[in-house]
Amino acid sequence: MTVETGHAGTQQTAPVSLWGRTTPPSWPWRRGALLLAGAAQLITIAALLSVDRLGVTWWSLLLAIAPVPLAALAAFAPAHVARLVAAWAGAVVILAGLIGGVLHTGLFFAPALVVLVVGAVKLMREPA
Repeated sequence: MTVETGHAGTQQTAPVSLWGRTTPPSWPWRRGALLLAGAAQLITIAALLSVDRLGVTWWSLLLAIAPVPLAALAAFAPAHVARLVAAWAGAVVILAGLIGGVLHTGLFFAPALVVLVVGAVKLMREPA
């Protein structure tokens, strides 16, 4: 949500109202990253258990285990925890798995990575 200020051409970001409570502008991005990471993680688990099995390597296990808990921590943890630990650690884990599995299921995590990084940048810009 943007609010016009008195100066021409400038906009200020205001908190989003959700069920009568205000949420920071980064929260929908972090929640979106959680949903996208969950979908990609389910695809990776299905590929590990399918008839044409995906090889059990470091990146496939990393992508099958870590993204959703880190994205959930980024989405629902207090801001001071989500700022340093969850958002950037989740982005690093997803990026490492994406690089390792770029030819297999790693590319399914690219949208989650982009949304998580945008949410982390917005979270860093929010006042403490």
